[in-house]
Amino acid sequence: MNEPRIGIIHTSPATVDLFGRLLREALPSVRVVNLLDDSILPELAANGGDLSTVVPRWSDYARIARERDVDLILNACSSVGEVGAMVEPTVGIPIVRVDTEMAREAVRRGSRIAVVATLATTLRPTSDLLVETAEGLDHAVTIERVLVDGAYEALMRGDQAGHDDKILAALSHAAETSDAVVLAQASMARVVPRLPAEARGKVLASPPFAVKEVLSRLSLRPQA
Repeated sequence: MNEPRIGIIHTSPATVDLFGRLLREALPSVRVVNLLDDSILPELAANGGDLSTVVPRWSDYARIARERDVDLILNACSSVGEVGAMVEPTVGIPIVRVDTEMAREAVRRGSRIAVVATLATTLRPTSDLLVETAEGLDHAVTIERVLVDGAYEALMRGDQAGHDDKILAALSHAAETSDAVVLAQASMARVVPRLPAEARGKVLASPPFAVKEVLSRLSLRPQA
């Protein structure tokens, strides 16, 4: 495969540049096709996380990506992580869930896992994935769900600093009592470098793990 083509379906502008950079660092020859719908997360927040309302158009985005001749689709949003498996049989190309490999690593780290999110709708799918992964690996885990109150609202007001400070405090506290701290949203990873080294080592963000999974599914190795 000389020029792999990866389609990425985003629900936040924050992940567009992030995944483009990580994929190009691993595969300089990669071609990335981005599709963004930033109305999905507000809709899920309003309807209590009812995925049935967004599945039809997410399926359309996957079809559009396939028509652009991509080799694989990356579902970049954990809030709709389950949707990929629903539509993959009809799309006909692999769909990688952004947090699958991260969940495996979290379960390998230990039995006490904290899941940190700014949106309630991301806590359930991420926690459920961790439980399913642990069962598949025959590991017993305890999941602590941490919703960072006010962080999402701060972001919507344009207060990026306030958003980041709230996440930083939540991650610092979670790291004290957990073997692994899972970020339920890839966009939260920007805060991790501000943590002390010991805490930083416990925090898992999905983007680098997702890129690893993409390469594995395409039977590729990082290019020099």
